[in-house]
Amino acid sequence: MRAFRERRNSQFYLSALSYAQSLLGEGKPAQALLQINKSFMAELETEDVLVTWPPAYQAVVWIIERYRGDKECFLGNPVRHYQHLATRMSGPRGGIRTLRAWACFYLAETFAPEYERDLEQLQQEKLTIPPFQSVLSAIDRFGWDGEGNVLRGTFSSLRNR
Repeated sequence: MRAFRERRNSQFYLSALSYAQSLLGEGKPAQALLQINKSFMAELETEDVLVTWPPAYQAVVWIIERYRGDKECFLGNPVRHYQHLATRMSGPRGGIRTLRAWACFYLAETFAPEYERDLEQLQQEKLTIPPFQSVLSAIDRFGWDGEGNVLRGTFSSLRNR
């Protein structure tokens, strides 16, 4: 990933997703989620890569569901992870990356309700978690082409199983 220090293009995106998959093969789900977070840093618009490899929201849910409660592999608390990520985001495209972190927060909270929010952080920093519909609307507006639809589809397909 160091090779892409300055270029957050489609090759960066695919490399982050490939590395995430590799980390899963090594039994490192928490690190795989971090690489998916990195994939969300890519500067893409209407590139073909998004048709073949859409934003990895469904992969986030799969990892959380597959590894929660697994004593052999460290997953951590994905709800807390995404809450902290969303509230600490900075750097290039920080706004949309914050929205993506909130989207993943809602995925984690929905599909792994046993994980709790960091209530202490919310109280100490007087934070308000944005409503999911606001996050989704902003992703529709500022995200990659069709990203909001991918997120909607993830919620819909996973709720209907």
